[in-house]
Amino acid sequence: MKATEGEGYVKVDCVDKEFDVECNPRYGFCINHNRFVPIRLMDVPGLVPGASEGKGMGNQFLDSLNEADALIHIIDVSGSTDENGNQVEKLTHDPEKDIKFLENELDQWYLRILKKGWEKFSRTVVQTNLDIKKALAKQLSGLRVNEEIAQESIKSLNLSHNPTTWSNEELLRLARELRKKTKPVIIAANKIDVEGARFNFERLRGKYEMTACSAEIELALREAAKHDLIKYIPGEDYFEIKKENEGRLSFDKKRALNFVEEFLEENKNTGVQDVLNKIVFEKLKYIAVFPGGVNNLKDSQGRVIPDCFLLKENSTVLDFAYKLHKDLGDNFIKAITVRDKLARGREYKLKNRDVIEIVAKK
Repeated sequence: MKATEGEGYVKVDCVDKEFDVECNPRYGFCINHNRFVPIRLMDVPGLVPGASEGKGMGNQFLDSLNEADALIHIIDVSGSTDENGNQVEKLTHDPEKDIKFLENELDQWYLRILKKGWEKFSRTVVQTNLDIKKALAKQLSGLRVNEEIAQESIKSLNLSHNPTTWSNEELLRLARELRKKTKPVIIAANKIDVEGARFNFERLRGKYEMTACSAEIELALREAAKHDLIKYIPGEDYFEIKKENEGRLSFDKKRALNFVEEFLEENKNTGVQDVLNKIVFEKLKYIAVFPGGVNNLKDSQGRVIPDCFLLKENSTVLDFAYKLHKDLGDNFIKAITVRDKLARGREYKLKNRDVIEIVAKK
């Protein structure tokens, strides 16, 4: 079984309403001034206890995780799925076991990579008087460890600057710290709608960063909206049955929608959109930036505010210019923040929901 790729969407307040226009996204979509920007998702199934030792599809799946910037660990918080993926009686499986299993496999995976050739590496660092943070960053660049992350991890663990003295326990602690910094994880506590699941969620939420979710209810809402039965904006705490369709609803559909309505009243939303937004904007610290002109918000094909880009926090307008096109970056003159029409130099740091015009040499 291979990892499969798909597309998800983060939700951003669209800037179109501020300019009294209606946008036409090239990618993603916009509902009632809520912009849904596509992100790449990868489903990595098949992890089993001992994967870091090569069991099951083992290392193949763990290594495929390295493509990801962050991880969403989906657990069955109702306890009705065991560690092998089999259905069991609800509340009979402890979902904390699944959380600990994944954390341990990830830590062991990092430790395996860290310890590969460790003795030779650590001796070389000492003998040639290398800066440990630089050496470690170079050694683990494949895991996206940079000098800053290496330095912070060494300092927080109070490790000696002589890596030849680090014990196996210290190496494991370092592997865990590096994993947390380079592969942030959010736990999606799915099936919160199942009776009794809330007990498990409340029991675990103080120990782990979790978001309560119901993929089944989110899917039901999406399907009802797709068939034009309701108006629904993903991530919102309500939906609206279209008046012209009330007569089309069967008794079973009305009963199902009543259950969904009660769920939303209690839980605020299904949690699915929250998970995607949290991982992108809180964990990875991305911001949304819209390209546009001071005198024209349309592209060459007449689409209004067609694009919205996700960039790392502290990105500059020059970074944004290169994101749009290499020629714009190479020939950058200035940027203009469209709301206030002010000229900005290349070091201007972008703010979330900025609308930016890039001026470049022709």
